[in-house]
Amino acid sequence: MPDFDLHPPDLQPILLHPRKGRGAVSQPAHRFMAERRGGFDDGWPPGEDGAALPPATEVLFEDARSAISANDSIDIPFDYSVNPYRGCEHGCIYCFARPTHSYLGFSPGLDFETKIVAKRNIAAVLAREIARPAYRPSVINIGPATDCYQPVERELKLTRAVIEVLGAARHPFSLITKSSGVERDLDLIAPLAARRLAAAYVTVTTLDDRLARILEPRAASPRRRLRTIRALAQAGVPVGVSVAPQIPFITEDMERVLQAAREAGAARAFYTVLRLPWELSGLFQDWLQAHFPDRAARVMARVREMRGGRDYDAAWGQRMHGQGVWAALLRQRFHAACQRLGFDRDRTPLDLGRFRPPAGEGQGELFD
Repeated sequence: MPDFDLHPPDLQPILLHPRKGRGAVSQPAHRFMAERRGGFDDGWPPGEDGAALPPATEVLFEDARSAISANDSIDIPFDYSVNPYRGCEHGCIYCFARPTHSYLGFSPGLDFETKIVAKRNIAAVLAREIARPAYRPSVINIGPATDCYQPVERELKLTRAVIEVLGAARHPFSLITKSSGVERDLDLIAPLAARRLAAAYVTVTTLDDRLARILEPRAASPRRRLRTIRALAQAGVPVGVSVAPQIPFITEDMERVLQAAREAGAARAFYTVLRLPWELSGLFQDWLQAHFPDRAARVMARVREMRGGRDYDAAWGQRMHGQGVWAALLRQRFHAACQRLGFDRDRTPLDLGRFRPPAGEGQGELFD
C-alpha cells in the first residue's frame, strides 16, 4: 500500500464555475465511495467576479511496488509502460486517466489535478525489474497515462532518473508529453536516439490558445509545444505528433495542427477520439456546461453517436477511434492530411538488440 493516508476527502459542492488554472469545474464523488454528498447554492459567489478560487497543488509520495505495466490491448502500440506520477497538474479535462484517482480514494475531479502522487523509488524499482533473468525487453513508453514532464518533474526529476536507468541498460523507450520540460533531458535523450534507443511524441490538441487554456490549463501553450517538436527534431530525436483527442464541435483544426507540427519537424502522427470512461463523462459534461453551454447537447449527441448510443464504449478496436459516420469522416480527414503532408503513421522502429541488463546494484556507464 502507498505510505500516505488515503481517507476519502471531503467533497466540495458541485460547481459549474471555471477555476483559473484548473480544468475540472467539479469535485464529484468517486465510484468506490459508500457515501455521496451534495451541495447547494447559498447565493454567495465562489470568488472575485464570480470566479472560483484555484485550489493549491499538493504533492504526495509513495513507494511503488512495481514500475512496469504490461499491456495486451490491440489499441495500444507498445507492450510496456512506466508512469512516474499519478494524477496530473496539467488538468486536461478530457484525460482518460482521471478515473484512476478513484483507486486512491480521491475524486477524479479537482483532486486529480491538485493531489499529485510521485513514485519516489520508481527508478530503483525499474532497474530491478529489467535486471531479472526472466525479463525480455520490449519498447517501454514513458508517461502514457499521466504526463511524465508535468510541473513537479522540474524538482523531483523522476522521469530523468527513469531515462538514466533505461539509457544505462541500452533499453529502447518512447515518451509522450505536452510539456516543454522534455527539452531539459535532451542531453540524455539525443545520444540514445542516435543509437535508435529513443523516440518522442508531443501532443498538440489544438492551435487555438484560448481553447487550450480551458481544455489543458497548465500544459504548455500550443506554440510552445511546436517549439519543443522543433527542438527535439533538431537534436536528432525521432518525434511524432499526437492530435488527440478529437472532440466534436470543440477541436476543429486538426489539419492546421498537423501542418504546423510537420513544419516544426514531426515525422509521424496519430490521433484518438474523446473517451469518457467512468466518472469522466460527468466531469466533461460539467465542463461543457461551464464553458460551452450553447453546444453542450450537440457535443454529447455526437459523442454518443460514435459510441453506439452510450457515453463510452470500451470495446477493443473501437475505443480509440469510435464508430459511425463522424468517426469515419474524421479518419478520412486524418489520413488525407497525413498523405498530403508526408507523415509516416507507423511508430519509430527502435533497436531491442542493444539491451544489456543492469548488473547488480550499479547502473554502469550511460554510454559504454
